[in-house]
Amino acid sequence: MKNRLNLSLILFVMLLFTPFDLFAAEFSGQNLSLLWGIPFVGILLSIALLPLFFPRVWHHNYGKIIYFWTLFFLIAFIISYGWQITINLTVHAILEEYIPFILLLLVLFTTSGGILIKSDRISTPKLNVGILALGTIAASIMGTTGAAMLMIRPLIRANRNRQKRVHIIVFFIFLVANIGGGLTPLGDPPLFIGFLKGVDFYWTIKHMFFPVLLTTILLLTIFYCIDCHYYHQQYGHSQQDTATTNSSERIKIYGIINIFLLLLVIISVLLSGLWKSSISFTVFNSHITLPNLVRDSLFVLITLVSVLITPKQVRSANEFNWQPILEVARLFIGIFITIAPVLTILRAGSDGALSTIVSMVTTDSGQPINSMYFWLSGLLSGFLDNAPTYLVFFNLASGDAQILMTTFEKTLLAISMGSVFMGALSYIGNAPNFMVKSIAKQHKIKMPNFLGYMKWSIAILIPVFIINNLIFFILL
Repeated sequence: MKNRLNLSLILFVMLLFTPFDLFAAEFSGQNLSLLWGIPFVGILLSIALLPLFFPRVWHHNYGKIIYFWTLFFLIAFIISYGWQITINLTVHAILEEYIPFILLLLVLFTTSGGILIKSDRISTPKLNVGILALGTIAASIMGTTGAAMLMIRPLIRANRNRQKRVHIIVFFIFLVANIGGGLTPLGDPPLFIGFLKGVDFYWTIKHMFFPVLLTTILLLTIFYCIDCHYYHQQYGHSQQDTATTNSSERIKIYGIINIFLLLLVIISVLLSGLWKSSISFTVFNSHITLPNLVRDSLFVLITLVSVLITPKQVRSANEFNWQPILEVARLFIGIFITIAPVLTILRAGSDGALSTIVSMVTTDSGQPINSMYFWLSGLLSGFLDNAPTYLVFFNLASGDAQILMTTFEKTLLAISMGSVFMGALSYIGNAPNFMVKSIAKQHKIKMPNFLGYMKWSIAILIPVFIINNLIFFILL
């Protein structure tokens, strides 16, 4: 692996002196081949297979492996499209997408890690259902990432004596890190994109309420049955409800100042969408608007404030460290760069290499097939960035928020449900999924690998999504 990386670096340095712009082709979604998806697929397969077959190699070299695929992509892109287009594409991916993404995760991770929710209560299936339900509600208020980072440690701490805990974390990812974000535009990036495009805030609440409610009830019911099985397997059916033995123990919260910092993060995100300014800065054809620059600067400031004012004892009790956010940062830098051609092909619609997929969402007469919008926007969101995937199908359906909220309201609902709900299908489907996994591993919970997690998601979520499709897009 080391020799391969050194060879890649040598080749990259040689390319610095080669005038490939002389041979550069035109870059557009219509001209791109599906072969440009190989580096992105390579990253996905590396994440999925290497921890399974070569765990030590992956654990010690995952950053280098992501670097290898990213460098492979950049070299090929320079050869085909020249330096200027490659630089523009990379700068766009980093400045307009990756940096805002990672700064939001960083500030939510830091502030929530400074809040210690402490109790000596030992969890039971009923209490676990309550914690998951509370986290699901919180996700639509503070976003899936904020709620997940806030609630994961108390949930792990409450289940510290349980022998089987993997299912608890998996359902936490399903509900708190994904499904719960479907109620408001603050909950998940795809819905916030829709809000910025003109979808009414209350339209989302009104139309997503019953899908979120139904999906949450179904998943909590399934979870309760599974958790009861493992609980009784460990303690026996006659075991006293251990949650009641400590009922007099009050829940204590430390680092309360971070709760206010979390509110500032939510306000910053909301204002960046509502504040319109003509001031922008251009860097290699990437446009950075003043509201977004102010928002990201506030994220950095809030992060620093949280680090400085939170007592070290609070973070120590939370077993807080920077490894989860560093792991996500290393993995997603490669994903954000190599995913660009795939999304560009999708945006080309019927003129791109993925035209077959695009044609599946409309009838011969041009009418939308809502079930297909639900499944395709969802399945792609499970492995691509769900916000741009939402935007692709939003534009494909009409691109006009007023038309989508009235004439094609079922289509907009299908896109919204698919993009939000099916982010739970894989670890990379939504930002907090990987972070929750990393935090759980630090607490000695042996989490399933990429494919192992998908066994859970396919077995449990796909039947639930089939029910969603049947009720909301076929029967109603």
